[in-house]
Parts: sequence; C-alpha cells; structure tokens
Amino acid sequence: MKIYTKSGDKGETSLVYGVRVPKNDARVEAYGTCDEVNSAIGFALSFLPGGEGWQEVFEVFHVVQTKLFHIGAELATPKGKEVGWKIAEDDVEFLEHAIDRWDETLPALTNFVLPGGSQPGAALHLARTVSRRAERSVIVLLEKEEVNPVVIRYLNRLSDFLFVAARYVNHKLGKTEPTLHQN
Repeated sequence: MKIYTKSGDKGETSLVYGVRVPKNDARVEAYGTCDEVNSAIGFALSFLPGGEGWQEVFEVFHVVQTKLFHIGAELATPKGKEVGWKIAEDDVEFLEHAIDRWDETLPALTNFVLPGGSQPGAALHLARTVSRRAERSVIVLLEKEEVNPVVIRYLNRLSDFLFVAARYVNHKLGKTEPTLHQN
C-alpha cells in the first residue's frame, strides 16, 4: 500500500467512512490538533531515560496516547455515523488518579512554574499547551456539531495531567523547575 494517495491534493481529506471535507474543516482541525498532542507526548517521552523507576511513567503515557488516538478517531467520524471508540468517564478518572498519585510526591507549589527544567519536562509543557489548543479546537467544533462532552473533559484534564507529569519528571530527574521572576 502506498503512503500517498494524491486524493488530498485539492485541499480535501477523508473522514472515517470516506466522507470528504475541506482540510480546514473544524473536525479536521480538532482531530489534527489531538494528533499534535500525541506527537508532542511521544517527543517528550523520547528524552526519558527508561529502565528501572520509569516503567509506570511509560505505562501511564501508553494509555494516554492510546486514548488520544481514540479521541482522534471519534472526532474523525462524521455526524450520524457509528464511532469505533468512544472516550468515557473512566478515561477522565484514569487521568485524575495519575494526577493525584504523582502530585502527592511533589513539593508544594509556592510560585508559578515556568516551562523547562529538563528536556522531557519542557517537552511535556509543550504538549500541555498543545492539549489546550486541542480543547479549544473541539469547542469550535462543538459550536457547529454535537461532540461527546467527555472528549472536552478529557482534554481539559489532560492539560492538568501534563502539567503534573512535567513536574513529576523534573522531580524524578532531580531538575529544578524554573519559577516566575519576582520583581
């Protein structure tokens, strides 16, 4: 199978079930931005050392990346068609449990944290900002079409999770988080 089809050369793409839409369609923007979050997470993970002590981090992120793929599939399914995967409330709870578990190991926040600390920490902060953009793009889609409300909750919680994950990774690596300069 060839990677290129040439079917998008005129500014259109196919949703699930072959429905053609312009590449700037709100649905395409929403699932495309979720794909960007997923790629940014993969980029961040590529900086982690792996090995002993990191297995849980990779396992949690494997679930998160899989769920982002499912969200993309859900968003790429046209209105009125059956979706193969549907994000559910227990997926949001999975993020909340990971946030709580990792946050309890971190020093209390006493100042605003700036993105950085380590390469994976900074990359997770970048993924966090892309997840916020993904959430905004789903809101734009929601203004035009019905969207599973759990998708919005998941993306909202994902940005919180990525913030805590960046801090957690920095902490595990022994890297100091940069904080807001006080004048």
